[in-house]
Amino acid sequence: MTKNLNKIALVTGASRGLGKDSVIQLAKKGFDIILTYQTKKEFADEVVKEIKTIGQKAFALPLDISTTAGFDQFVTEVKDVLDTAFSSAKLDALVNNAGVGISESFETTTEEILDAMTNIHFKGPYFLTQKLLPLLNDGSSIVNTSSGLARYSFAGYSAYGAMKAAVDSLSKYQALELGSRKIRVNSVAPGAIETDFGGGAVRDISDLNNHLASETALSRVGLADDIGSVIAFLCSEDSKWINAQRIEVSGGFRI
Repeated sequence: MTKNLNKIALVTGASRGLGKDSVIQLAKKGFDIILTYQTKKEFADEVVKEIKTIGQKAFALPLDISTTAGFDQFVTEVKDVLDTAFSSAKLDALVNNAGVGISESFETTTEEILDAMTNIHFKGPYFLTQKLLPLLNDGSSIVNTSSGLARYSFAGYSAYGAMKAAVDSLSKYQALELGSRKIRVNSVAPGAIETDFGGGAVRDISDLNNHLASETALSRVGLADDIGSVIAFLCSEDSKWINAQRIEVSGGFRI
Protein backbone atom coordinates (compact mmCIF):
# COMPACT_ATOMS: atom_id res chain seq x y z
CA MET A 1 0.00 0.00 0.00
CA THR A 2 1.44 3.34 -1.07
CA LYS A 3 1.66 5.89 1.74
CA ASN A 4 1.08 9.58 0.96
CA LEU A 5 3.07 11.04 3.83
CA ASN A 6 2.31 14.56 5.05
CA LYS A 7 -0.71 14.95 2.78
CA ILE A 8 -4.05 16.29 4.00
CA ALA A 9 -7.54 15.38 2.81
CA LEU A 10 -10.80 17.19 3.54
CA VAL A 11 -13.85 14.93 3.43
CA THR A 12 -17.38 16.28 3.90
CA GLY A 13 -20.03 14.25 5.67
CA ALA A 14 -17.57 11.84 7.26
CA SER A 15 -19.01 11.20 10.71
CA ARG A 16 -20.61 7.94 9.56
CA GLY A 17 -21.28 5.69 6.57
CA LEU A 18 -19.25 5.99 3.38
CA GLY A 19 -17.57 9.19 4.52
CA LYS A 20 -16.36 7.56 7.72
CA ASP A 21 -14.90 4.59 5.91
CA SER A 22 -13.29 6.90 3.37
CA VAL A 23 -11.39 8.87 6.00
CA ILE A 24 -10.29 5.66 7.72
CA GLN A 25 -8.97 4.31 4.42
CA LEU A 26 -7.30 7.63 3.66
CA ALA A 27 -5.62 7.61 7.07
CA LYS A 28 -4.31 4.12 6.38
CA LYS A 29 -2.72 5.53 3.23
CA GLY A 30 -0.96 8.17 5.31
CA PHE A 31 -3.30 11.14 4.90
CA ASP A 32 -4.08 13.50 7.75
CA ILE A 33 -7.78 14.34 7.78
CA ILE A 34 -10.16 17.25 8.15
CA LEU A 35 -13.67 15.85 8.26
CA THR A 36 -17.02 17.57 8.46
CA TYR A 37 -20.30 16.75 10.16
CA GLN A 38 -23.63 18.54 10.28
CA THR A 39 -25.19 17.62 13.64
CA LYS A 40 -23.57 14.46 15.02
CA LYS A 41 -20.49 15.97 16.67
CA GLU A 42 -20.14 12.97 18.97
CA PHE A 43 -19.92 10.64 15.98
CA ALA A 44 -17.34 12.90 14.32
CA ASP A 45 -15.26 12.98 17.51
CA GLU A 46 -15.20 9.18 17.57
CA VAL A 47 -13.97 9.10 13.97
CA VAL A 48 -11.22 11.58 14.89
CA LYS A 49 -10.14 9.28 17.72
CA GLU A 50 -10.06 6.28 15.40
CA ILE A 51 -7.92 8.13 12.87
CA LYS A 52 -5.49 9.11 15.60
CA THR A 53 -5.13 5.46 16.65
CA ILE A 54 -3.98 4.77 13.09
CA GLY A 55 -1.24 7.33 13.64
CA GLN A 56 -2.59 10.25 11.61
CA LYS A 57 -3.79 13.69 12.60
CA ALA A 58 -7.49 14.52 12.37
CA PHE A 59 -9.84 17.40 13.07
CA ALA A 60 -13.64 17.71 12.74
CA LEU A 61 -15.50 20.85 11.68
CA PRO A 62 -19.25 21.50 11.39
CA LEU A 63 -20.61 22.21 7.92
CA ASP A 64 -24.09 22.57 6.49
CA ILE A 65 -23.66 21.78 2.80
CA SER A 66 -27.25 22.77 2.02
CA THR A 67 -26.57 26.50 2.20
CA THR A 68 -23.67 28.54 0.87
CA ALA A 69 -24.17 31.17 3.58
CA GLY A 70 -21.61 29.56 5.89
CA PHE A 71 -19.00 28.64 3.30
CA ASP A 72 -16.76 31.70 3.75
CA GLN A 73 -16.63 31.11 7.50
CA PHE A 74 -15.93 27.42 6.91
CA VAL A 75 -13.00 28.21 4.59
CA THR A 76 -11.60 30.53 7.26
CA GLU A 77 -11.89 27.72 9.81
CA VAL A 78 -10.13 25.30 7.46
CA LYS A 79 -7.28 27.79 7.06
CA ASP A 80 -6.96 28.09 10.82
CA VAL A 81 -7.01 24.32 11.34
CA LEU A 82 -4.41 23.78 8.62
CA ASP A 83 -2.14 26.28 10.33
CA THR A 84 -2.64 25.33 13.97
CA ALA A 85 -3.33 21.58 13.82
CA PHE A 86 -1.37 20.53 10.75
CA SER A 87 1.31 23.23 10.32
CA SER A 88 0.33 23.43 6.67
CA ALA A 89 -1.20 25.96 4.31
CA LYS A 90 -2.82 23.67 1.76
CA LEU A 91 -4.92 20.57 1.16
CA ASP A 92 -4.00 17.69 -1.13
CA ALA A 93 -7.42 16.11 -1.59
CA LEU A 94 -11.06 17.12 -1.38
CA VAL A 95 -13.88 14.58 -1.20
CA ASN A 96 -17.38 15.97 -1.66
CA ASN A 97 -19.28 13.23 0.11
CA ALA A 98 -21.96 14.89 2.28
CA GLY A 99 -25.51 14.16 1.23
CA VAL A 100 -28.90 12.75 2.11
CA GLY A 101 -31.17 10.28 0.39
CA ILE A 102 -34.83 10.92 -0.34
CA SER A 103 -37.46 8.77 -2.02
CA GLU A 104 -40.36 10.66 -3.60
CA SER A 105 -42.24 9.92 -6.78
CA PHE A 106 -41.83 12.28 -9.71
CA GLU A 107 -45.54 13.04 -9.54
CA THR A 108 -45.39 14.20 -5.91
CA THR A 109 -41.93 15.81 -5.81
CA THR A 110 -42.34 19.42 -4.68
CA GLU A 111 -40.26 22.44 -5.55
CA GLU A 112 -39.02 22.41 -1.96
CA ILE A 113 -37.76 18.83 -2.31
CA LEU A 114 -36.06 19.53 -5.64
CA ASP A 115 -34.43 22.68 -4.24
CA ALA A 116 -33.12 20.69 -1.28
CA MET A 117 -31.64 18.01 -3.52
CA THR A 118 -30.09 20.67 -5.75
CA ASN A 119 -28.57 22.57 -2.84
CA ILE A 120 -27.21 19.53 -1.03
CA HIS A 121 -25.95 17.45 -3.94
CA PHE A 122 -25.03 19.99 -6.60
CA LYS A 123 -25.01 23.66 -5.65
CA GLY A 124 -23.31 23.04 -2.30
CA PRO A 125 -20.40 20.95 -3.64
CA TYR A 126 -20.11 23.24 -6.67
CA PHE A 127 -19.49 26.40 -4.65
CA LEU A 128 -17.67 24.76 -1.75
CA THR A 129 -15.10 23.38 -4.18
CA GLN A 130 -14.85 26.77 -5.85
CA LYS A 131 -14.16 28.49 -2.53
CA LEU A 132 -11.63 25.84 -1.47
CA LEU A 133 -9.59 26.06 -4.70
CA PRO A 134 -7.08 28.53 -3.20
CA LEU A 135 -6.43 26.00 -0.42
CA LEU A 136 -5.77 23.08 -2.78
CA ASN A 137 -2.21 22.34 -3.76
CA ASP A 138 -1.44 22.03 -7.45
CA GLY A 139 -1.58 18.33 -8.24
CA SER A 140 -4.40 17.69 -5.78
CA SER A 141 -7.26 15.26 -6.28
CA ILE A 142 -10.97 16.04 -6.07
CA VAL A 143 -13.46 13.20 -5.72
CA ASN A 144 -17.16 13.89 -6.08
CA THR A 145 -19.66 11.34 -4.80
CA SER A 146 -22.20 10.41 -7.44
CA SER A 147 -24.56 7.42 -7.41
CA GLY A 148 -25.42 4.36 -9.41
CA LEU A 149 -28.84 6.00 -9.71
CA ALA A 150 -27.37 8.38 -12.28
CA ARG A 151 -27.05 5.37 -14.64
CA TYR A 152 -29.94 3.08 -13.75
CA SER A 153 -33.36 4.17 -12.53
CA PHE A 154 -35.52 3.35 -9.52
CA ALA A 155 -38.95 4.84 -9.03
CA GLY A 156 -38.85 7.56 -6.40
CA TYR A 157 -35.37 8.87 -7.10
CA SER A 158 -35.85 11.30 -9.99
CA ALA A 159 -34.62 14.34 -8.04
CA TYR A 160 -31.71 12.54 -6.36
CA GLY A 161 -30.61 10.66 -9.48
CA ALA A 162 -30.77 13.77 -11.65
CA MET A 163 -28.57 15.71 -9.25
CA LYS A 164 -26.02 12.89 -9.23
CA ALA A 165 -25.99 12.89 -13.04
CA ALA A 166 -25.22 16.59 -12.78
CA VAL A 167 -22.32 15.78 -10.44
CA ASP A 168 -20.88 13.40 -13.03
CA SER A 169 -21.05 16.10 -15.69
CA LEU A 170 -19.61 18.75 -13.38
CA SER A 171 -16.66 16.49 -12.57
CA LYS A 172 -15.64 16.40 -16.22
CA TYR A 173 -15.83 20.18 -16.54
CA GLN A 174 -13.79 20.61 -13.37
CA ALA A 175 -11.18 18.16 -14.66
CA LEU A 176 -10.91 20.15 -17.88
CA GLU A 177 -10.69 23.58 -16.29
CA LEU A 178 -8.45 22.62 -13.37
CA GLY A 179 -6.09 20.54 -15.49
CA SER A 180 -3.71 23.48 -15.86
CA ARG A 181 -3.05 23.11 -12.12
CA LYS A 182 -2.64 19.33 -12.46
CA ILE A 183 -5.71 18.87 -10.28
CA ARG A 184 -7.49 15.61 -11.07
CA VAL A 185 -11.27 15.31 -10.70
CA ASN A 186 -13.23 12.06 -10.72
CA SER A 187 -16.63 10.92 -9.50
CA VAL A 188 -17.36 7.72 -7.60
CA ALA A 189 -20.82 6.25 -8.04
CA PRO A 190 -21.75 3.76 -5.30
CA GLY A 191 -24.40 1.16 -5.90
CA ALA A 192 -26.70 -0.10 -3.14
CA ILE A 193 -24.76 -0.04 0.14
CA GLU A 194 -25.58 -1.30 3.64
CA THR A 195 -25.42 1.94 5.63
CA ASP A 196 -28.00 4.14 7.39
CA PHE A 197 -28.26 6.23 4.22
CA GLY A 198 -31.88 6.64 3.13
CA GLY A 199 -33.09 5.38 6.48
CA GLY A 200 -30.99 2.23 6.28
CA ALA A 201 -33.41 0.52 3.89
CA VAL A 202 -30.78 -1.51 2.01
CA ARG A 203 -29.30 -2.71 5.30
CA ASP A 204 -32.50 -3.35 7.24
CA ILE A 205 -35.13 -4.56 4.76
CA SER A 206 -34.16 -8.12 3.89
CA ASP A 207 -36.46 -8.43 0.86
CA LEU A 208 -34.96 -5.29 -0.67
CA ASN A 209 -31.42 -6.43 0.17
CA ASN A 210 -32.03 -9.82 -1.45
CA HIS A 211 -33.63 -8.30 -4.54
CA LEU A 212 -30.73 -5.92 -5.09
CA ALA A 213 -28.23 -8.73 -4.54
CA SER A 214 -30.05 -10.85 -7.12
CA GLU A 215 -29.48 -8.17 -9.78
CA THR A 216 -25.80 -7.77 -8.93
CA ALA A 217 -23.15 -9.83 -10.72
CA LEU A 218 -21.28 -10.43 -7.46
CA SER A 219 -24.54 -11.51 -5.76
CA ARG A 220 -24.50 -9.12 -2.82
CA VAL A 221 -25.08 -5.48 -1.97
CA GLY A 222 -22.16 -3.28 -1.04
CA LEU A 223 -20.55 -2.43 2.28
CA ALA A 224 -19.02 0.89 3.28
CA ASP A 225 -15.48 -0.42 2.90
CA ASP A 226 -16.23 -1.37 -0.70
CA ILE A 227 -16.39 2.37 -1.41
CA GLY A 228 -13.93 3.98 0.99
CA SER A 229 -10.95 2.14 -0.43
CA VAL A 230 -11.79 3.35 -3.95
CA ILE A 231 -12.08 6.96 -2.80
CA ALA A 232 -8.77 6.68 -0.97
CA PHE A 233 -7.18 5.23 -4.11
CA LEU A 234 -8.44 8.14 -6.22
CA CYS A 235 -7.02 10.64 -3.72
CA SER A 236 -3.61 8.99 -3.76
CA GLU A 237 -0.70 8.97 -6.16
CA ASP A 238 -1.65 5.38 -7.02
CA SER A 239 -4.26 6.88 -9.37
CA LYS A 240 -2.15 9.72 -10.73
CA TRP A 241 -3.20 9.14 -14.38
CA ILE A 242 -6.93 8.70 -13.73
CA ASN A 243 -8.85 11.86 -14.51
CA ALA A 244 -12.35 12.95 -15.59
CA GLN A 245 -13.76 9.47 -14.95
CA ARG A 246 -17.03 8.26 -13.49
CA ILE A 247 -16.21 5.09 -11.58
CA GLU A 248 -19.21 3.04 -10.58
CA VAL A 249 -18.64 0.83 -7.55
CA SER A 250 -21.69 -1.41 -7.55
CA GLY A 251 -20.47 -4.99 -7.86
CA GLY A 252 -21.88 -5.10 -11.38
CA PHE A 253 -25.48 -4.04 -10.77
CA ARG A 254 -27.82 -4.38 -13.74
CA ILE A 255 -25.07 -4.89 -16.29
